[in-house]
Amino acid sequence: MGEALQTTHLTAEAYFDWEAHNEIRHEYYRGEVFAMAGGTLNHNELIGNMRRLLEDEFRRRGCRVFAENVKLEVLRNEYYPYPDVMVTCHGMDQRERYVVRYPSVLVEVISKNSDYQDRVFKWERYQQLPSLQYYLLVSQYEPKVEIYGRTDEPNFWTYQVYDTPEQMVELSRLEYSFPLSALYENIEFLAPESND
Repeated sequence: MGEALQTTHLTAEAYFDWEAHNEIRHEYYRGEVFAMAGGTLNHNELIGNMRRLLEDEFRRRGCRVFAENVKLEVLRNEYYPYPDVMVTCHGMDQRERYVVRYPSVLVEVISKNSDYQDRVFKWERYQQLPSLQYYLLVSQYEPKVEIYGRTDEPNFWTYQVYDTPEQMVELSRLEYSFPLSALYENIEFLAPESND
């Protein structure tokens, strides 16, 4: 998650007040705040492409799609990250101003520096969200999407990889799919760097 900015622990309420007066986004975990790092052009473009694909489908269903600048409440008063993209179809989230609590889909565009954070730390916590149906990890270095999908069995998730542009990425529990090629439209792959 990076280095904490505060040595003094903040309550979640104090974090929300403090964050409202900052121009830089900060994630919150158990009293500590962490500045959000900037991303590559590919990172930004992939977030935009993913948001458009999801908006085209889910807005007409009455759902909302957010990218980067909206907090997610994963653990009340404990963990508030900013997912790269999220979809919520829950009525309670329709009345919120700053925080999503009932996401159906969460997306993180992974980089060399965020791989562990997104793949392990966040995923371990995201699984605790009862509303979550899919968690997507999107590579910015090759056409590849990894998906964790909820099943009907408690605490059991499927794992699937899509890495061929012709493949249709399936979110079958939500009756939606999209071509992997559409997600990677206008993306030119670069070698991974140490800081992105």
